[in-house]
Amino acid sequence: MLRGTLPPLAAPGRAGGGPLSTPRLLRPGSPERAGLDPDEIGHLVGEVRDLTRGPRPWCAGAVVVVGRGPVIAAQEAAGWAVRYAAYDPETDAGVELPREWRVPMRTTTPFDLASLTKLFTTVAAVQQLERGTLGIDALVGAYVPEFTAAAEHGITVRQLLTHTSGLRPELPLYDCPDEAARLAALRTEAPVTAAGDYVYSDLNMLLLQRVLERLTRRPFDALIRDGITRPLGMTATGFGPRPDAAATEDQRKPWAKADRGMLRGTVHDENAWALGGVAGHAGLFSTARDLAVFCRTLLCGGSYGRARILGPDFVELMLAEPGLGFRVDQPWFMGELAGRGAAGHTGFTGTSLVLDPATDTFLVLLANTVHPRRRAADSGPRAAAGTRLARAARGR
Repeated sequence: MLRGTLPPLAAPGRAGGGPLSTPRLLRPGSPERAGLDPDEIGHLVGEVRDLTRGPRPWCAGAVVVVGRGPVIAAQEAAGWAVRYAAYDPETDAGVELPREWRVPMRTTTPFDLASLTKLFTTVAAVQQLERGTLGIDALVGAYVPEFTAAAEHGITVRQLLTHTSGLRPELPLYDCPDEAARLAALRTEAPVTAAGDYVYSDLNMLLLQRVLERLTRRPFDALIRDGITRPLGMTATGFGPRPDAAATEDQRKPWAKADRGMLRGTVHDENAWALGGVAGHAGLFSTARDLAVFCRTLLCGGSYGRARILGPDFVELMLAEPGLGFRVDQPWFMGELAGRGAAGHTGFTGTSLVLDPATDTFLVLLANTVHPRRRAADSGPRAAAGTRLARAARGR
């Protein structure tokens, strides 16, 4: 795709078609009304509840939303948004708050999305592809020439979106003394592997953020708000602080990269925090219901109700193998939903979403798995939930 050759994007909030083509809004329902096997959905919800139980649960609390078409088949909250006052390294356990001081999880509880933020960065970039103002195979250096390493090594927009730029997973920006030093580190960071090799990297989305800000001459948070969340009515989605959010980690060295104490409502990711809480790779907060709207929008080809944020061809471009920003067909967190073009992502704090165009289904599972401290990643429960949904769709 070449810059200037793609059709323009319709204004946000405009209908994507006539009345018959306007996608229906999400509405509460039941597995039966959604055309899903109620037994499988019942098991899915019960297993999510179980994840929050016991002295060392998978997560302190969780919210799950399952839908098919415009029908929300299940929506459940379990456990605690805030359960622990601190982490005790001597006992390797959380210091539990008295029960009356804990904060129960609600279906409306906001979560630190962590890397699910990357999906919004991706949509913002693909919007510019649709407008014709950004070329997918254009050189990053053409937009931000001061990023000298990216320019020297010929990094492209496509490589950023597919994590094939060769950039390493992250930089310790949180150790830089000031903003100027952080920016200098990003500008001079060169690839460490060959272009084309897949290396998942936060730096790709940080660089893409800078490209989008330069291209649109707008701050990144405004770009996400005005181009995605506002037209879709996702009023609970935005960059922090969010004091009502589920708690994350008692962030202290040596297990973390900074000493910040128990976090609630401020971004967990150390680099996003060092960058002021607004970053292309992490920083957004949202609720399960808002993310259900996001999923429904993509399953409807970029429209929701009378709002249109992308055209169907560009949604297809974004979700087709190997995926732009989105991961496609990943059994390790999608379970049996994988293998048919399912797309989604996970976040370090315990968040995930999957949408399956083949069955018009979606699954949002938000959990605070790093509360009270981070552990080795375990996506088994995510995969199990994906498998339950896949079987529920097949069984009806």
